[in-house]
Amino acid sequence: MNASLGAAAYAALKQAVLDASLAPGSTASEPEIAARLGMSRTPVHEAVLRLQAEGFLRVIPKRGVLVVPVARGDVADVYEVLIALEGAAAARLARAPARAALAELRALTAEMEQALSEGRRRAWAEADDAFHRLLLSACGNARLEAGAANALDLAGRARLLTLGGRPLAASAAEHWALIEALDAGDANTARMTIAEHRGRAAREMLALLP
Repeated sequence: MNASLGAAAYAALKQAVLDASLAPGSTASEPEIAARLGMSRTPVHEAVLRLQAEGFLRVIPKRGVLVVPVARGDVADVYEVLIALEGAAAARLARAPARAALAELRALTAEMEQALSEGRRRAWAEADDAFHRLLLSACGNARLEAGAANALDLAGRARLLTLGGRPLAASAAEHWALIEALDAGDANTARMTIAEHRGRAAREMLALLP
């Protein structure tokens, strides 16, 4: 199999799961998924196996492929991981603030506020996700960034599923507080702020999940 075809199938199928084009709890056969993506079955099969290993899909004999539902226990576990890893990233970035990264974090927070004021919740979610990914990529520890990648994807599914029922406004205020701590070089406050921010978001999501 052409490696580029496999990568393309993986990327397309994962995006369909993350943006709920393939809804949580739904099932489909591999031929149906391949037809939907406009791809042949072989790369789609490999993509399904990769995404099963990552916890997004589950192959069920005689039923096809299940899009794993967003479960409360999984969300709680994911946010525990993010609090630990993003806390470490925030503390590290505070000790050596990267001015360009701080400017981009400010821009993304302003984008969140603008999107929310205009009722564009999906755009808010995209800017929020970009903020947290930048926090990890800017900290200078590639292992922290890589370690959080799967948790960020799983958190994104929960964010999207609960987007309509959450108040959202507190997130930008907490982002500004984090940026202030980073700019001041206050590692302890940065770590505490991200922990409180992620903890509050997790509680809101868990209250909305079945």
